[in-house]
Amino acid sequence: MKRLSYSDRAKTCASPLAAQLFQLLDDKKTNLALSADVTSAAELLALADKLGPEICVLKTHIDIIHDFTPTLLTELTTLALKHQFLLFEDRKFADIGNTVKHQYEGGAYRIADWANITNAHSLPGPGIVQGLAELGRKKNRGLLLLAEMSSAGHLMNTDYIQATLKMAEQFPDFVIGFITQHAISSEPKWINMTPGINLSGGSDTLSQQYITPEKAIFENGSDIIITGRGIIAADNPLLEAQLYRTAGWRAYLKHCQE
Repeated sequence: MKRLSYSDRAKTCASPLAAQLFQLLDDKKTNLALSADVTSAAELLALADKLGPEICVLKTHIDIIHDFTPTLLTELTTLALKHQFLLFEDRKFADIGNTVKHQYEGGAYRIADWANITNAHSLPGPGIVQGLAELGRKKNRGLLLLAEMSSAGHLMNTDYIQATLKMAEQFPDFVIGFITQHAISSEPKWINMTPGINLSGGSDTLSQQYITPEKAIFENGSDIIITGRGIIAADNPLLEAQLYRTAGWRAYLKHCQE
């Protein structure tokens, strides 16, 4: 089936943030998300500033920054506005609703205050989404549910994936889509983000399995590719980000034309 354009899909979304992200993809002509898994504030800010023009989303693990201060969040937000990308804190919440609500709102990182997007496991049940949504809706935030991971041997079978989709359907104004290796629904309102992207495919020594942008987007129906070490560890990260951006966008256009 011919794929709708990102801007056409924006019109189908119940979530304002999902519509905003779809439109950003079309306006900026990139479906590349950078996984900035670095451990210092200076590294994170330098990557955000240098690669920001190439990406639609910057994915962080804010709790691995060894010199974290609240100033970092202000500077990240400024760069996100400057370069027009969204901030995605890869928190992977996995507890009861009341607990995750406090984790989302408070503590040192105050994730709900600055991260446009965060994510959660669906294993605890719909209460986890309800707890996050009580805060996130008020701040125009969005949630991704983990439907399928890129690591070998994960336990997310077909039944789990379908249960995750069913849970998302209960909160269409807050859940914007999924972390997955494949599009898990034909509904155009859902955003499918795929981690483990590498131009060459392959795997690492810790069971991470890589797929190419072509396979993720054209074959598997994903919308956004997430790449980390393939760009960050390159001799020229900017040039490498441009290669990933081109590959991802080419795969999207190819799918739209089929």
